[in-house]
Amino acid sequence: MDRSIDHRSRDLYYRKQGRGLPLLLIHGFAEDGSIWETLDSELSEKWELIIPDLPGSGRSAYNPRSKSIEDLAECIWQILEEERIPSAAIIGHSLGGYVALAFADKYPQRLSALGLFHSTAYPDSAEKKETRKKGIRFIERNGAAAFLGQSIPNLFAADFNRLYPETVMQLIERYNNFNQESLVSYYHAMMKRPDRTHVLRNLQRPVLFIAGEKDQAVPLEHILQQCHLPDLCYIHILENTAHMGMYEDRARSKMILDEFLSQAIK
Repeated sequence: MDRSIDHRSRDLYYRKQGRGLPLLLIHGFAEDGSIWETLDSELSEKWELIIPDLPGSGRSAYNPRSKSIEDLAECIWQILEEERIPSAAIIGHSLGGYVALAFADKYPQRLSALGLFHSTAYPDSAEKKETRKKGIRFIERNGAAAFLGQSIPNLFAADFNRLYPETVMQLIERYNNFNQESLVSYYHAMMKRPDRTHVLRNLQRPVLFIAGEKDQAVPLEHILQQCHLPDLCYIHILENTAHMGMYEDRARSKMILDEFLSQAIK
């Protein structure tokens, strides 16, 4: 079921499917809610899925009033308010994990469990910020389609690119009309986000990390440095996988999420 609400004078879209306790899935940078397509039909057999398109992604228009990670977290709060959901499990992929952490920082009581899917509580390093600035300059010179044509393959491990080039190409084609201004805005938001390791230390909720052995965007070593911070933590490492576990290792990703949610949410 597709729904929309008004968020700061722009339409904010999200999809609901399934029955059970609420599970909110937040997509990453240069994605939209459809990125969960490999998992949603099976997860919806046990959980009520809520899958938003963040402002500037998918059906949700770019919103100049929603520029920071904290602004994006407010979108999640507003959806829960609209649906009258007191608390939900939230799983965030990459950028979506940053949004989930910002939400947990401000609204810990609205969270039943937190999952970081190829994501981190660390802020951008100086080197990472420079990489993002180069990306911004490339987008401004060449456009979103050219940028995504180069960047999306780098999210996958070399073996996946070799064995399943059609899947990678489908994602490039799906997002080749991505709003250029949105991509730049997301990059600025990620560069400005603070260290949120204190959220992991203080959150009295189960926390899941799913990490890719070959992830260059969120290195495994960073996840291993953080996984001891929560009181109750689950960590799973996907072998021969980079940044897109929902595609590169769909079966194991689904199993991990299902087991975590079954244990974490009562």
